Amino acid sequence: MKKAYLYDFDNTICAGDSGSAFWLFCLVRKPWLIVFLPVQIIGGVCYKLGIFRNIQRKFSLYCFLRAIDSEKMAEKFWNRRQRKIYPFFYERKRDMPTVVCTASPEFLIKPVCDRLGVEKVIATKVNADTGKIMSKPCKQYEKVKRLGEELPGCEFPEVYSDSLKNDIHILKLGKRAFHTVHGKVSEIRLDI
Repeated sequence: MKKAYLYDFDNTICAGDSGSAFWLFCLVRKPWLIVFLPVQIIGGVCYKLGIFRNIQRKFSLYCFLRAIDSEKMAEKFWNRRQRKIYPFFYERKRDMPTVVCTASPEFLIKPVCDRLGVEKVIATKVNADTGKIMSKPCKQYEKVKRLGEELPGCEFPEVYSDSLKNDIHILKLGKRAFHTVHGKVSEIRLDI
């Protein structure tokens, strides 16, 4: 891939945080998953206190995966949630490949990206059977690193993200950068 359009996913292509929405989706359908809540709360508190790093906090968030068929649930989740994809994503010209680079788990994002015709997904690797994080969370500068590893030499004529703070590194990779807010897109200048 020599050139591609680059997008963040959560709050850029799709409204909301997919990981949290997936947890609630699963909890509503399998209320007994509430037994994992104490581990998730303890992980969140420890993260806030600086005891755990992101990897451990996210592991506690996804610990419930060992009790469900996560791939099947992800398909059901996107059957319902795909309507949260912002219209601009369907309407944008895409005359070259599309890449999504996100902190969300790959097993969760890949099914909808396949449906949307996204050629490459770069995301946090999470074991869909155990919830264990298999890579560094794909966020901030880690996104640039992963893009360089998986798509060496690729140019990004356009980059889209909802977060100027967290995604400034990938926005700087683009010839043109676009800020998305609730599905509204505006071009930004990065004279930094």
